[in-house]
Amino acid sequence: MEKIVDYYMTPSSPWTYLGHARFGEIAQRHGATVRVKPVDYGVIFPQSGGLPLVKRAPQRQAYRLVELKRWAAHLGVPINVQPRHFPVNATAASCLILGAAEAQRFALAGALLAALWTAETDIADPGTLARIAARHGVDDAPSAIAAGTPVFRAMTEEALKRGVFGAPTYVVRDELFWGQDRLEFVDRALARG
Repeated sequence: MEKIVDYYMTPSSPWTYLGHARFGEIAQRHGATVRVKPVDYGVIFPQSGGLPLVKRAPQRQAYRLVELKRWAAHLGVPINVQPRHFPVNATAASCLILGAAEAQRFALAGALLAALWTAETDIADPGTLARIAARHGVDDAPSAIAAGTPVFRAMTEEALKRGVFGAPTYVVRDELFWGQDRLEFVDRALARG
């Protein structure tokens, strides 16, 4: 039986960034196919009880920074927990990922995540998107973004129907695993076949 993981994410999530490479290694070790599915959490949060960061209580915002630093140190992953270009509208970056060929999507998503969380790069800027896209074999970023736009809406609807409420969410055989801290369980699910 083919192993497939549906990977609901956004290129603006630090938690997705922290788990991205590890998830890729787990999927590769199990020979799993990853279907990268950026979605609009601006649509999902209001329907699932989530709040955008700026609307969360100050205590939660402060603790989030502590946890990001803690996880980054634990994983040995570099991160700027308060990048200059965050919050950012990740719609175009998400559509770019979806407009790219399936084989390019995982690496492209990783590059966009790293650009925001380590390189102080504005992933909403068209020039930035074009440069990152070109480095990953997508020569016409505006066309890819246009092609990905209807898919982005469809992926968001699909995510809502499947019960996705946060990023990242990994789905293995209709079982949801929310958060990069659940990757051990994703690993186990894939090991079961």
